[in-house]
Amino acid sequence: MVQVIEWVNPGEDEIIWRYPNEVIKWGAQLIVHEYEVAVFMRDGKIYDVLGPGRHTLTTQNLPLLYRLVGGSNSPFKATVIFVSMKQFQGRYGGETQTRELAPVKYYGVYWFKVADPVLFITEVVGGQSLYDTSDVTKFIRAYFNEGMMKHLSAYSIVDLFQNLDMVSTQVKVKLIEDFRRLGLELVDVKIEGVNTTDEWRQRLFWIMQTGNAQAVMQMDTAKQVAAELGKSEGAAMGTGMVIMPQLLQQPAQPAQPAQPYAGGGVPPAGYQQPAQPGAPAQPAGQEICPYCGKPIPPGARFCPYCGHEIKRCPNGHIVPEGAKFCPVCGAKIE
Repeated sequence: MVQVIEWVNPGEDEIIWRYPNEVIKWGAQLIVHEYEVAVFMRDGKIYDVLGPGRHTLTTQNLPLLYRLVGGSNSPFKATVIFVSMKQFQGRYGGETQTRELAPVKYYGVYWFKVADPVLFITEVVGGQSLYDTSDVTKFIRAYFNEGMMKHLSAYSIVDLFQNLDMVSTQVKVKLIEDFRRLGLELVDVKIEGVNTTDEWRQRLFWIMQTGNAQAVMQMDTAKQVAAELGKSEGAAMGTGMVIMPQLLQQPAQPAQPAQPYAGGGVPPAGYQQPAQPGAPAQPAGQEICPYCGKPIPPGARFCPYCGHEIKRCPNGHIVPEGAKFCPVCGAKIE
């Protein structure tokens, strides 16, 4: 009876399949479907690779293995691994820290496919001793997540919340080379969402309102220092609050003319685009959506860009999510 070696009905998410019988007969029929390759291994080393088609295994199409078995026509031992060359989708999620050490949770989806089956088998399947699709998938997802954590930590929290599409594109470019080293092609990356703690959402709110991350962080530090001073032994009641104005004082800086921003990506926080000849000037008191950073009509209840509800105090000031009192006028938020 003729031996038939075929990957029958592979699942949509199956990347590899290992033929269970390692004893191969010369003259066996090898059937390789479209978007598949069959890789012959022995003792952890790759010898021959056959693409789509029906192959009768002979000394002609497996020359390296034939040379290894010493020219004998007797059955020989080899591991046959089928590799799918289709595109796959993977989901990911994890936690990392931004450039300011803000804790961030992220999740999304990525697409990839095997570009070099020999390198993929060498680095992932053989190199990691992973001969099962679920183990290979877990390894690739962990590898991707590790890269995401590393690269996202280089961004500011404002970039992550305001420019998610740009960050997705830039991180994809950085991860392409990492995947190429495994014989994989990273087709696309999409970060679907990010989140942070309530404390950092408050800071992000003020950073987006003022456009000055450094000032917000300095104010936050001053509040902490003032609170600690108030706790010290012998300190009079309200010591910290009295000293806060001194902590918040900025050293005088000579006025500098506005310089055009020449870098790529997002302009630094606090940067103001110089007015263009003929362009209408931005109206004073322009309100900014604290969730997407885009300008909104005065008094708007919902952002026309991201659709988020804009919380306001009774006097019309924008207030942070969950605030009980307005930080501008002190009015109680019902």
